[in-house]
Order: sequence, then C-alpha cells, then structure tokens
Amino acid sequence: MSGVGRRPRRIVIAPDSFKGSISAADAAASLAQGWAEVEHDADFLLRPMADGGEGTVAAFEAAVDGAKRHSVIVDGPAGEPITSTWLWLPPTPDSPSGTAVVDLASTSGIELLDELRPWDADTTGFGQAIAAALDAGVSRLVLGIGSSASTDGGMGLLTALGARFLDRDGEQVAPGAAGLCDVASVHLTGLWPAPDVRVLTDVTNPLIGERGAAAVFGPQKGLTDPEDIRAVDAALARLAELLRLDPAHPGTGAAGGAGAALVAWGATLTPGAGAVAELIDLADAIAEADVVITGEGSFDGQSGDGKVPSFVAGLAADAGVPVLLAAGRITPDAETSAFAASASLTDLAGSGEAAQADAAQWLRAAGAALALAVRETDSAG
Repeated sequence: MSGVGRRPRRIVIAPDSFKGSISAADAAASLAQGWAEVEHDADFLLRPMADGGEGTVAAFEAAVDGAKRHSVIVDGPAGEPITSTWLWLPPTPDSPSGTAVVDLASTSGIELLDELRPWDADTTGFGQAIAAALDAGVSRLVLGIGSSASTDGGMGLLTALGARFLDRDGEQVAPGAAGLCDVASVHLTGLWPAPDVRVLTDVTNPLIGERGAAAVFGPQKGLTDPEDIRAVDAALARLAELLRLDPAHPGTGAAGGAGAALVAWGATLTPGAGAVAELIDLADAIAEADVVITGEGSFDGQSGDGKVPSFVAGLAADAGVPVLLAAGRITPDAETSAFAASASLTDLAGSGEAAQADAAQWLRAAGAALALAVRETDSAG
C-alpha cells in the first residue's frame, strides 16, 4: 500500500493489556514502534482496548473528558487492605449525578495475589469499592469483572453491599469458595438498592456445568482437583437456587460467579469489548484503516469467546480490513484463521519468561515481524 505515489498505510492498533506485563496503551505504542522500523511512513492510530478486565478504568479515563479517579482502601483478594481506585465520569442526561467505573481487577484481581488462593480469595474488595462509589452519590455504575482471583460466586461483593450468607447454624460463612460451600441461607433485605448497573464481561459462560465458573476458570485460580471442582460447582448451583437465579444465563459464570451475583442484584451483563469499542469509536477508525493489529497476553481456546482480539477481528471483517495478531503466547488450541498473520512474543523471545521480562521489546519485535509479513503478502500479490 505504501510507496511512491501512494499514501501512507493507515494502521489501527487496538490490543488489550498483556496481563502482568504491559498496559494496552504501552503495548499499542510498542507495536507501532516495531512496525515503523520496517515501514517508516506508516500512519498509526492507537486505540488501546479493554474488555472488562485489567485496563478497563484506564480506557474510560483516556476517552472521557473530566474523568476523575478516587482512591479507596479495600480488602484485597487475600483479605489484606490495599489501595485501589474507582473512576468518576461527569454527569450526562442519562446519569445526572455522574457514573462510576469500577473494575474487579484492581480490587479483587488475580494479579494482586503473590500466590493462588483457590479457597479463601474473594470479591469483598470489589463490593467495598462499589459501595464507596454509591456513597459518593453516583446514579450509574459501569463494572468491569475480568481478571478475578476467586470462585466465590460474588458472595464477597454482595456481603460488602449488605447481603448476609449464613451456614446451617445461622453464622456468617467464611470468605471465598470455602465459605460458599457452607452457605445454607441468603438474606438480601439489607442489600444496597441497585442503581443503573452495567456489567462489562469478557465471557459468556454459564454459572455451572462443563462450561461453568468452577470447571473452566477454577483451575486458573488454583482449583485443580476434580473433586474440589465438583464441590464448588455444586455450591454455585445451590447459590443460584437461593438467589432464584437461572444458572444457565450467559455470563453468570464470569469472574468466578460474580456475574451471577450482580445479575441477582439487578445488573445487566454486556460484552465488555463492545462497550469500550463504542466509547473509543473503534469501528469508525477501522473503517478508514488499511490494516488492524490487535492482541493480548495469552491467545488460547477461550479467546474466541468475547475477548478483545476476537471482537476486534470481527469489526475488521465487517469493514473488509485485514487484521493481524500479536500475543504473548498462542496456544495450540487457539483459532487463528481470522488473522492474516500472527506473532507470538514467546516464540520471538525464546521463552515465556523472557517475553514477560521485557514485553515492550518483544512487542516491538512482533510489530516488525507483522510488517514484514504484510510486505511479503504485498509482494506476492
């Protein structure tokens, strides 16, 4: 596309963050730097993305004028106090007192743990941050629930909002999946009334079963024994009964069942990538592009189910624009047919550890590799 007598190639770069390694904004910048080493006159438009997980607050903060962060001390996923933030967005006709954006990743996220805690990690801190935003008087909540550390069915967050979860003796159960397995009754009379609540999620999994929270996401959080997974799955099923919730509802399995808890509270689940893309006008940007690059830390068999790369690839397909993938790793079960070319940082660096140690360097290498791949395609055509 670029060359004598032709305008510079327009490239939209819209990756998610690479969890624990680099933010979406820095990942996009690094990819652009690498591409520019091969194609010096390329025209870049950086549109860092998020899907409800890590980076969601940052995406809204960058896109909305007048956004303001508020600090809050909450109980982290291990129960220890941590300092987090929630984001205030200015009033609109639909939200006269402003909107609060709160993400679970920064309050109860897996990256906040030094080691996995499958039985006692919980979502209490997320609920405390939500309560702080409600105390400030906001009329709308936007909640990102990716990157959870726990499988507590959202019990912790609802407890922070005034619910009570009791065992057979009428005592408050312990935090986390351990306490979830002991729940005999749920009391919601003290629960904070839900305002307009929109929940951004990157998955459509149901609460229970083979595609449920315990079976699919539990192992990522340290829940690996098949008997333990079955026990937690049964506890989640019992929780759904107590909350009078359909456990097959898409997205209720998100964030270890926090999606279910929020639906029970009165929230609406919505695809996170779509909401962020709308906010940053990504579809219009892609429509004017010659090439799109997207990516995430691990592109695997779950990436086709609401994650940023698959969503961006869909927008590119609708616009008839080729899309490229850069990922920290690309697993054998990943479906990559939507991408004209792909680059794995792990392959480029020689190991996952090396790639994570300097993600920016290897993202630059990936940008250059993708530029060369497109150049070769141009030459062949």
